[in-house]
Amino acid sequence: QVQLVESGGGLVQAGGSLRLSCAASGRTFNNYAMGWFRQAPGKERNFVAAIRWSGGRTYYASSVKGRFTISREVAKNTVYLQMNTLRPEDTAVYYCALATRSYWESDYTRYYDYWGQGTQVTVSS
Repeated sequence: QVQLVESGGGLVQAGGSLRLSCAASGRTFNNYAMGWFRQAPGKERNFVAAIRWSGGRTYYASSVKGRFTISREVAKNTVYLQMNTLRPEDTAVYYCALATRSYWESDYTRYYDYWGQGTQVTVSS
């Protein structure tokens, strides 16, 4: 089993920045990719960003491209999401997720095998 623990959420004013972290523990040797999704109240869980564990190729939703940066620290089994120029519409619970299969598409929740508990990000206007 794999456990994912997110941290770094909080309240920030529009235009501000936050950095989320997600640490993976347990049977992490099968990491293929890790991603971030977000879910606002009453809405679906949507893709934000993802990174392949080997090679570090990154993927972004169009709504965050140029503002958010995903990165990983392999030795620590940790993925980060640097969020800059935050907007009120970025307010959501942010979840990290881990994929273990090479048959993987970044944008869809069904390709991820493990999920964190979520961390709240609130952006005030």
